[in-house]
Amino acid sequence: MAERVELWWARRQFSKGAEVPYQIGAYRSAWASYPALVRQYHPELNAGITLTQIPPAADVLLLWECEAGHRFAATPSEQRARPGRERRRSAWCPECSTLARPPRVSAGAPAAEAPRRGKPSRRLCSKTPDLPVGEAFSSVCAPKPASAAEARLRSDIFESLAVTTGCNAIRTARPFFDHLEVWPDILLPELRIAVEYDTVGKHGLEHVGRREDADRRKDRAVRASGWEVVRLRTGKLEPLGPYDLQLASWTQRGRERLLDAFREIRGPLLVDAYLR
Repeated sequence: MAERVELWWARRQFSKGAEVPYQIGAYRSAWASYPALVRQYHPELNAGITLTQIPPAADVLLLWECEAGHRFAATPSEQRARPGRERRRSAWCPECSTLARPPRVSAGAPAAEAPRRGKPSRRLCSKTPDLPVGEAFSSVCAPKPASAAEARLRSDIFESLAVTTGCNAIRTARPFFDHLEVWPDILLPELRIAVEYDTVGKHGLEHVGRREDADRRKDRAVRASGWEVVRLRTGKLEPLGPYDLQLASWTQRGRERLLDAFREIRGPLLVDAYLR
């Protein structure tokens, strides 16, 4: 059961036999990819203990304050898992989330007696073509490139490698959300390698929490289709797969590291055959 931060800290002092059981900065890297949580955490609300002194897996109740001034208690695990499909800044605060999307109440029924409805079963999108599993194609459902940085990355990769362009989806054996296809940022069909460009986004909500879980599920779907994935992780996001690269930004050095990752996956003989 989660305990108050003061009690948790005192217990750790006793068990470790130290006045400061965790030094400031000990868990800085673990929290670095959650900038929204860094902004919401205030040591003065938590007995003067900094966020970098708290293990992300600690079963301790911390007090947080959102940018609207709402205060709420939650464990590190609860906060790290809080972002869902919403892209709003309010996704980190339970009260803001409720205000942004109030619960529906049927007419004439008290709020406490509102009927519960199960989630309707989803139908698979019928626009996915009937192709062999692992086939790359151009999907009408795929989202557009999300940023100028991603567009530059795409341009640099196709300037370096003479591979097929125009594909934005891979046919999968099992559904990924509502589709029998996944949409990596960049596809290299001849090498059967998908490239993803990950940032935390404007509000620090992208590729963290539940979105990270979706990324892992997406990677499993790609690999189950006979492809490999390389994620370029920026904003101090930790690697998810064996070939992922951590980058401050996309540079010439990043391009060289990415090509080396391709060589590690498919071998230099095959990759270098497609170099321009």
